[in-house]
Amino acid sequence: MSTQRRSSRPTSAASYASRVGQTDNELKLECRAAFLGHYDDIREKIESKENLILLLQETGRNPTAKTISKYWTSKIESMTFDDFVDVCSREPVTTEEDLMKAFRKIDINGDGYISLDELLKIMTTRGEKMSRAEVKELIDEVDENKDGKLDYKEFAQMVLTTTKEYKKLALKSLEKKEKLKRRDGDVTPRRDMDDLSLGSQLSIQSSSSDMRRLSPDSSPEPSPDRRVSKHSIKNANSQERRLSKQSISGSGLDDVISVRSERRLSTRSHLTNDDTLKSSPRPGKDARPKSASKGGREPSNLHEWTSIHSKGSFFLDEESIISHYYNLKLTEDTDALITIQPLKIGESGVSLDGTVVDTALFILNKENNSFVAFTDSKDSKGKYSVHTSLSKGSYLLIPFTTGCRLKSKTQTGIKEAKLITKDKDDKIVLTRAFKKALEDIFEMADLDGNGLLSREEFNWYNLRTSGEEVADEEWQVVEDNIELERGEITRPGFIKLNEMEADDNDGDTDDLWITLTTMGFTKSLLLDEACPFLLKVYTQDCDDPKLKVLGLESHQEKIEKVVCDFAMAKGEATKVKGMKDLTMYQYTNDHRAIIVIDNKSKSKVKMSLDCSKRRGLVSHTGSLVATVTVPPQTAVVGHHILPLDDGGEFSVVCEESMLK
Repeated sequence: MSTQRRSSRPTSAASYASRVGQTDNELKLECRAAFLGHYDDIREKIESKENLILLLQETGRNPTAKTISKYWTSKIESMTFDDFVDVCSREPVTTEEDLMKAFRKIDINGDGYISLDELLKIMTTRGEKMSRAEVKELIDEVDENKDGKLDYKEFAQMVLTTTKEYKKLALKSLEKKEKLKRRDGDVTPRRDMDDLSLGSQLSIQSSSSDMRRLSPDSSPEPSPDRRVSKHSIKNANSQERRLSKQSISGSGLDDVISVRSERRLSTRSHLTNDDTLKSSPRPGKDARPKSASKGGREPSNLHEWTSIHSKGSFFLDEESIISHYYNLKLTEDTDALITIQPLKIGESGVSLDGTVVDTALFILNKENNSFVAFTDSKDSKGKYSVHTSLSKGSYLLIPFTTGCRLKSKTQTGIKEAKLITKDKDDKIVLTRAFKKALEDIFEMADLDGNGLLSREEFNWYNLRTSGEEVADEEWQVVEDNIELERGEITRPGFIKLNEMEADDNDGDTDDLWITLTTMGFTKSLLLDEACPFLLKVYTQDCDDPKLKVLGLESHQEKIEKVVCDFAMAKGEATKVKGMKDLTMYQYTNDHRAIIVIDNKSKSKVKMSLDCSKRRGLVSHTGSLVATVTVPPQTAVVGHHILPLDDGGEFSVVCEESMLK
């Protein structure tokens, strides 16, 4: 942040603190507790606008997007802790009256309650839409007397109590960390150390009985005057387990309600003076929040979580893309971080223009193939991730790439590489270039990354290159002719098997080329028609997760349905002009866009989707102007769109028109 931008704001931390009866040191301590709930060191930087918003929410503030844009401009790449304190000093803490004002705008008949019909009208027509069943479930979670209504005065008080408890818990966590550092002689230097006496400041914030009550080993007990029962808090906790990010906007208003799915960070809710209700943390069993944001920054204690991993690959296969897919089995409910990223093997993982191949992942319930989560967060190195809560059970993990960057290239005019030669004794030997390609294939086939190929891994390789599984007699040939290590094929052994194949074919390289091309190599031995990836699963509460490869195939139809459901749930809806049963949905984040057409009519329609108004984009269709045919009662994906340059600005405008 520039000094000039900061000095353009007239208010100071001291003046704001005096207005709310809070000293400058108390404000800094509160900010410090929130900051170190997500970062290991006060000298780290807030690297995204989303993380700034999250930290502000956890101090009880909830500025609108317009307000945030004053602080996080297009020129800002990060903020320091001092910058964060400065923002907090200028933004008021949300009050009960703020909450009530926004709820009153939603309360259409003014009776002090939000009914199912009132909530349904908003949540199914604006923002990120929910079904009637989901809205009813949302009310049921906090409906004490089961009358189908939400007493929003009571709910507002619960929200504010929750925020207060979270702040106390964060301060207790900070106190513990500082004591440990002092005991170990490892206190992190900081400029404000002289200003913050942790013990004295904590005594101002809460009594020792409060600290005992809010310790990580005990559950928070409501104060005598609290209007919200333990049952309400329990319901709020169960609500957060169920909901992914959902939001509503009042008709003609900017009111937004966001409920974030955090299994141990309970529901977090605030409103600003601009009538924006968002989420705010509730205390869980641990003093420190589990993550900066779901799908965002990795938890700082990730090294303490259980982790499992597997490699896999996307392959171009005629008109589709196939990949390994997996079963994840969990024996306990758990917070989980799941990541997937391209592996740099040979020339793989990068498209011709130098951008990283997109490698995302859908998580589905194995029992009914219902959508659970999607790796919607992406870092600068092309790693996609999702931080979510998963219940005990089995899940399908289906890797996904759009085809925007992994696509067939024209190979005309390419000189074919030489695979074999003969030595002075007229014996067939493999060329150095071919051996290098085989070493890359070995890396791709070594799914567990232990430097060896098990029979199962060799079987997946054989299925890809020949379409057949390895029979017992074929595995016996392997065992009889090459030396194994712990019953698995070594890298030299794998190359020897290919030498044996070349020798058996008397120098005919047709079968060798089948192996190479099916594994993604071009005639010049470039690996650019496949993309290996690394899948990692981290679990906090499940000590023995199991990850197993289930197959190697295309899930085009299944992914199409899941993508449509995802975009229709999360995207912005636009009715196609003159067509009451035809809706276009556009889901856009900072690195991808999805355009879906939902046809609820009884007739097939043909449309043009023009996304060419913005430059620097690429579509999986090969053109930013695509013609889409949509069968009746069906939704289809019209465009997957990515930026041509990962570091550039990304925005998408799609114009639809009917075709005869």
